Amino acid sequence: MQLCTAAMMLTAATGSPILAQAQNPDARYASWPSYDSTDLELTVDSEGTHFALWSPEAQQARVLLYNTDRNTPAYKSLQMTKGDRGVWRVSVPQQLYGKFYTFQIMHNGKWLAETPGIWAKAVGTNGMRAAIIDFSNTNPEGWAEDRGPHTKNITDAVIYEMHHRDFSVHPTSGIVNKGKFLALTEQDTKSPTGNPTGIEHLKQLGVTHVHILPSYDYNSVDESNLPSNQYNWGYDPFNYNAPEGSYSTNPADPATRVREMKQMVQALHNAGIGVVMDVVYNHTANNDDSNFSLTAPGYFYRHRADGSYSDASGCGNETASDRRQMSDFIVNSVKYWADEYHIDGFRFDLMAIHDIETMNRVAAELKKINPSIFVYGEGWTAGDSPLPAEQRALKENVAKMDGIAVFSDDIRDAIKGHYSNAEDRGFATGKPGNEETVKIGIVASTAHPQVDYSKGNNSKFAYASAPTQIINYVSCHDDLTLTDKLAKSMPGTSEDERQRAARLAQTIVFTSQGTPFIFAGEEIFRDKKGVHNSYKSPDSINAIDWNLKHKNAVQFDYYRQLIRLRKEHPAFRMTTADDIAKHLVFDKVSGSNLISYSLKDNANGDSWKEIKLVFNGNTEPATVNIPKADWTIIAFDGKIDPDGSLGTTRGGKTEIPATSAYILARTK
Repeated sequence: MQLCTAAMMLTAATGSPILAQAQNPDARYASWPSYDSTDLELTVDSEGTHFALWSPEAQQARVLLYNTDRNTPAYKSLQMTKGDRGVWRVSVPQQLYGKFYTFQIMHNGKWLAETPGIWAKAVGTNGMRAAIIDFSNTNPEGWAEDRGPHTKNITDAVIYEMHHRDFSVHPTSGIVNKGKFLALTEQDTKSPTGNPTGIEHLKQLGVTHVHILPSYDYNSVDESNLPSNQYNWGYDPFNYNAPEGSYSTNPADPATRVREMKQMVQALHNAGIGVVMDVVYNHTANNDDSNFSLTAPGYFYRHRADGSYSDASGCGNETASDRRQMSDFIVNSVKYWADEYHIDGFRFDLMAIHDIETMNRVAAELKKINPSIFVYGEGWTAGDSPLPAEQRALKENVAKMDGIAVFSDDIRDAIKGHYSNAEDRGFATGKPGNEETVKIGIVASTAHPQVDYSKGNNSKFAYASAPTQIINYVSCHDDLTLTDKLAKSMPGTSEDERQRAARLAQTIVFTSQGTPFIFAGEEIFRDKKGVHNSYKSPDSINAIDWNLKHKNAVQFDYYRQLIRLRKEHPAFRMTTADDIAKHLVFDKVSGSNLISYSLKDNANGDSWKEIKLVFNGNTEPATVNIPKADWTIIAFDGKIDPDGSLGTTRGGKTEIPATSAYILARTK
């Protein structure tokens, strides 16, 4: 999320419910008709071009036609006629391919500003005018056969969160189309030291899905002046259903941005990697001047009792998913991206601003398109909302949302220290008292007979009904990178010591039940120079320096092998709470910052009969008692190898080195 939200997470980031204010009546909106057919905005067929606009309170409505995407007057104005369910329509007998258009309504006796419409699927420079294009001509060769990876369960995924510019813009990336969709289509790119970058790096690392930060058309980057080196994460939505122009090679050509985004998706699919799209339906970049407000003033937003915009997003407004037309918009929008662009998953920003019913509709409708699609999001808000807490898609309510997962702030803060306090340490950095919360993360916030939720830092009850509802992570685009967090919370330590802490932290994440999530570049110990909220920082802060892959080769190899371990062993990917309670058994240990447990009895069909995991978060060695058996050492003292080259042991009293994981396996 952006500065306006990241600075205001407070108790919302812990997932703790925030008491709702009295529900603002806005009763008049309940009587507005809704319209769910797919012909809103624009349809082109053999009979011509047809425009449709949902605006129940408009007094008049018109379409303005243009020859170019900007800086020219309209060559024609088409008066629209109001029909059933608040929909205005007008048609022309020609197929207007290559033309641009806007809508304009009269409200309270005044013509409002022009808008491309809330359903614009192709736009020109800066998204001010919608475009009429033939989408069949935007499909790359072989698009009809394009498919993402089959993912039986979300717990089988390894999610890698990245920003287009971060990933490719640095001079060391070896990528030609820096900061563009096409960056991820380039093959065999290498850093100056000869290490794979770009899509080759992703394949080498072994991730299953790339989570791309917002790639719809957003508001903050001037597409007419890209050499100005502007940067933004994109959490300021403008046109929800058209790709962002700054990521295309020609923002002025509406078809180019569509085609190039599809080429990116296809290239990732060809590499066996799925694409998760970050979506931000919870607020808009503008208030009164947004496309929503200029289409149906007031309807799409929640308001306070005094009529001002409610602001659970921390960005000036919040959308009203509990109103049918907004709910339909969200559902139909994700369906469109899944259909037209073959998107494999969706990450919802500040998902708890949305209502549970809408999120359940999202998941159900997407599964009809592709059973492998998954949905996850932030189970919190950035402020209070008129929507009652029991109706919000909060992490505490995830058990009510089938097929949806939430981020675990429990495991995040317990492992590394609180996200908002740079100096605070966690389990992996030597601070005692986080053991039970780490265990909550290990069992994916499900009920477990050996986990005492009353001792949890953030959550006091088992809120997930299954591990498929939990995303585990220690860092993401928000807040400090793990590298920077460790530098600030471990002053006076060497980089080797901090990398060791990072390896322990990620080992906990990747061996826990639930779905692992990693922020791009941390596998090569990428930092952002200590910037806490880099949503508009320059490339000098955000870009990944690919020389780090050579410098930190040992770190990268550890992450690669850790991912491989998880993918090869289903014991780490259980799908039911009952299986976790049955197969995951914690050991009694002496002292703090020490956790030991086993995955027993060929958990989830694993070839290993038992997997023993010991995490020592102390800055000194710790001793544990390993049961006598023929164990193969998988990880020890900051090293890992799923093939067992680290040796064998018969168990007994074992000294675990400081800040490290000890993983053993036995087959009988």
